[in-house]
Amino acid sequence: MKRHIFILILLSLIFVSIYFKYQYKYLSKIGNLNKNTNVKSGKKDGQTRVENIPKGIWTVNSIGRLGNQMGEYAALYALAKLNGHQAYILPAMANYLSPIFKTTLPTLHESLNKKLHMKPYGLHDWMDDEYRNIPGDYRMLTGYPCSWTFYHHLREEILREFTFHDLIMEETNAYLRRIKGERKNVTFVGVHVRRGDYLRIMPNIWKGVVADKKYLEKAMTYFRNKYKNVIFAVTSNGMDWCKENINNSKEDVFFSDTSNSPGQDLSILAHCNHTVMTIGTFGYWAGYLAGGETIYLDNYTLPDSPFLKIFKYKATFLPQWIGIPADLSPLLKTPPVQKKNNN
Repeated sequence: MKRHIFILILLSLIFVSIYFKYQYKYLSKIGNLNKNTNVKSGKKDGQTRVENIPKGIWTVNSIGRLGNQMGEYAALYALAKLNGHQAYILPAMANYLSPIFKTTLPTLHESLNKKLHMKPYGLHDWMDDEYRNIPGDYRMLTGYPCSWTFYHHLREEILREFTFHDLIMEETNAYLRRIKGERKNVTFVGVHVRRGDYLRIMPNIWKGVVADKKYLEKAMTYFRNKYKNVIFAVTSNGMDWCKENINNSKEDVFFSDTSNSPGQDLSILAHCNHTVMTIGTFGYWAGYLAGGETIYLDNYTLPDSPFLKIFKYKATFLPQWIGIPADLSPLLKTPPVQKKNNN
């Protein structure tokens, strides 16, 4: 009996020791957010109060899907560095990106985020001169920034931030080896075809179109004519349409598994030599991470589209990328005039 009591006491002491060890590390980490200040906690009138909160913490909203999240992360990374502040990401963004990439920005604990009362600062999709001197020590950057103009001068750092985890890379390499088969000196071209909700949003809200069959034929023919032994790795959220409309008579087109996660599909595209993208931030990041030649759908909205108030082609697509103008004729067709029934 005494032996059992002794073991319980010993285990309790070990547990308490471990608990305080990690508490000390956590508080030390919070306290080192800024070298000149420390976070102190206490209670006043039943409320937790925080004194001497460290200066210069910036974060960004976590909205949208994978391509948007990456754009927000990269813009925060670059702007915080430009303005001399420490960048932190919200837990929601960490949950989105950390399972895919080896990101390095620390996560701002939700409880501390609420106490800091971050002042929002809206961003365009593109870099603006005023962003070089954004005032405020505690900022919540907002918007859907996705433009190389924010961070291209830090390209190597951004590529490191978006390094895929080893397991995802192993899966990607295994897939590329499988579709390569016995072919030698292969050139991989990633093809991302965005459809889904854009089939409704583009014509009805933005006065635009999505990529059609002819665009994909032109883009893929460009690579077939320029390189030998080309293999196209196609990813899409409309794979049935792709299989029906992409010509695979040369047996050089491979369609990714529809059960793939967005991270798995993006890794396949990013590890190809070149890129064919259609529209959307996911395809943009595929081209940016791959780093080879990228062909994109150009001028895919009417001149009076409200989309052009928040989007700039030149700020989105790198100057060396190749644009193929979209066919806007479906938007220009007028509905047939119905004959009156005189009966």
